[in-house]
Amino acid sequence: MALKIIQKVPLFWQIGIHRGPHVASVCPLTRLLRTSSAGQPSCVACPCVRSQGCKNPQSARGVRRLTTIAREPCFIVSSSVRLHRDSVPHLRLAQLHRPTAAEEQGFQRRLESCSSSRQVFKLLCSVEILSDTMAAAALHRVADLEQDGYSLKDPTVLEKDTIRALCLQLEQDSGRLTDAGLVSALLACTRLFLDPWSTLMVRLMSESQDRLDCGKLSIQQLCTLGKAMLAIEGPGCVILEQVMEHIQKQGPAQWSLSDLIAVYKLLQGGVGDDGKYSDLLNAMHTHSLTVASRMDSTAISVLLHALVTLRQNQAMPLVINLCKQAVRHVPYFTDEELTLVVGALIHFGLSDHYFVEALEKYVPTMAFTSHPETVTKVIQFFGRRNVLSPTVFDAVAESFVYRADNYNTSQVARQIMAFGMLGYLPPNAAQVFRKVENIVQTRFSQFQPRTLLNLLHACTLVERFPVNFVSKVFSSYFLEQLQEQDARMDRLVLAQLTQLYMTVKLECPFYQGPRLLPKYRVKSFLTTGRSIETPADGHLYNSVKTGLIELLGARSYFGSKVLTPYCYTLDVEIKLDEDGYVLPASQTDDVYKRIALCIDGQKRFTTNVRKLLGKEAIKQRHLRLLGYEVVQIPYYEFDNLETMTSVVAYLHQKIFPHTYRLSW
Repeated sequence: MALKIIQKVPLFWQIGIHRGPHVASVCPLTRLLRTSSAGQPSCVACPCVRSQGCKNPQSARGVRRLTTIAREPCFIVSSSVRLHRDSVPHLRLAQLHRPTAAEEQGFQRRLESCSSSRQVFKLLCSVEILSDTMAAAALHRVADLEQDGYSLKDPTVLEKDTIRALCLQLEQDSGRLTDAGLVSALLACTRLFLDPWSTLMVRLMSESQDRLDCGKLSIQQLCTLGKAMLAIEGPGCVILEQVMEHIQKQGPAQWSLSDLIAVYKLLQGGVGDDGKYSDLLNAMHTHSLTVASRMDSTAISVLLHALVTLRQNQAMPLVINLCKQAVRHVPYFTDEELTLVVGALIHFGLSDHYFVEALEKYVPTMAFTSHPETVTKVIQFFGRRNVLSPTVFDAVAESFVYRADNYNTSQVARQIMAFGMLGYLPPNAAQVFRKVENIVQTRFSQFQPRTLLNLLHACTLVERFPVNFVSKVFSSYFLEQLQEQDARMDRLVLAQLTQLYMTVKLECPFYQGPRLLPKYRVKSFLTTGRSIETPADGHLYNSVKTGLIELLGARSYFGSKVLTPYCYTLDVEIKLDEDGYVLPASQTDDVYKRIALCIDGQKRFTTNVRKLLGKEAIKQRHLRLLGYEVVQIPYYEFDNLETMTSVVAYLHQKIFPHTYRLSW
């Protein structure tokens, strides 16, 4: 059948393509073709409308016109796209000979296997019949491959004959597209950053409005349309409000599982910000609890991520249920899904014993092959939840030695921070920290100041001292950069700097570099919120205090919560003279020895084994170096004491192991 060239009709066949800087959403700020006050056309590429018309008529930066080769039709019906096998494809919408469901699924699988836009185009040219939903899926796949933030990696991909032919046919036959194909094509165009005022986009939006007014769009189609309008006009869009009205006409209990997930994703995209639709969300949470057992790995990860984005901290029963359901999916999560699940559990501060066990079995099998961010998120989860699993940490440490060169600076820092938090050194610690040193040495300028400080501080928690880099951290240039990154440096940052400086002075006496200026030091490491010291457990502290009064004879013979000149806070301080007698806590003269009692509750240990956290281990290490005799009173020993007599005997043995106790 003969081929003929479709001419470039200036207004009717144009499709505008953003070529300049992009923003988070595509806004209808410029039309494809303007008319000046003199009645002359003004090119959209020009920055303004000129009185004498466009002075850059040949500019192609703002607009691309479509030219394609079309076959003379033998029939025109609706809902499928026919491709010519030549290098320039021909597309024709038709109802007859629509691809079967199996053919569409096969096409989707082949589409997902494409790793470049060129492969997508090649696949399109090889297909005899293409439905409108398949055509939209192809555009989505191009967007998946080409999106880079709020722009395309290669904007010229939109100039390819295949994609121009697709867009041209979608524009020409927008009224004959199926509901699913129409809204999916519109969303795909927004993901490719096409001009909202192009003929294609205007026709797709107009047709979508008509279908919406008819009230026949399904929940999933409404959600797809909502996401497209959110990208085009933002959350204040009138059509988006109509979409939400239609969605709320049916209660969540009547939705399918896929409908439920689609609405969560729509709300997560920005529609549910600022507490909007809270009643709808609460109803969705209730329904989700009843269907959680039927969710697959994708649904669980999407739902957990949506709960994080929407800040649904009140939905903890649902989070706990989803965490339990996630256990059986751990080996089957994709890297992206596992990253979202673990990130959600970190956000909600939740860890499940069975989920941890599942990760312990899975991590050794994926540490060398999974995406760096997935490995980082998993080890971060163990660190944040204070779960010490040698199996997991050793596997990650081994993979770190071989893969760290391909990690970004944030991933390097977060992995080492997990080791520091739990105070754990893997068997290959020497290799791990040699690799850390090499990375910091070669990529020092790539580290964000806060990230570098976190990394170096974590090293000190496990007695690895970054002396070679401390001088740079204490330099005025680095500290100024740190202030620029965080205009009002919080107390945690200042505490880290202070403790890093103390570590160097106490444990690296040969250090001769710059000193940390006094204005960057704190007086106390114990602060509200995040702190590099853990406050004493109130109940345990009171029990020990009662026993000490019985042991020493009076409350005046020991100090409580004593702030030392070295920034650390002592749970209890006992002073002795040269003969070993206990002095009143208020006395400052003739003090020969100071005993620091560390009343260590559960929060100062890892949750699954009795090992001090890194920040508590460094505190006790520093107190010993400062001359204190450190006496540890761990909860797991003290909780076994049932009578006051046993408590007093225990404290006497701990504090005065070489003396006899006299009865008062």
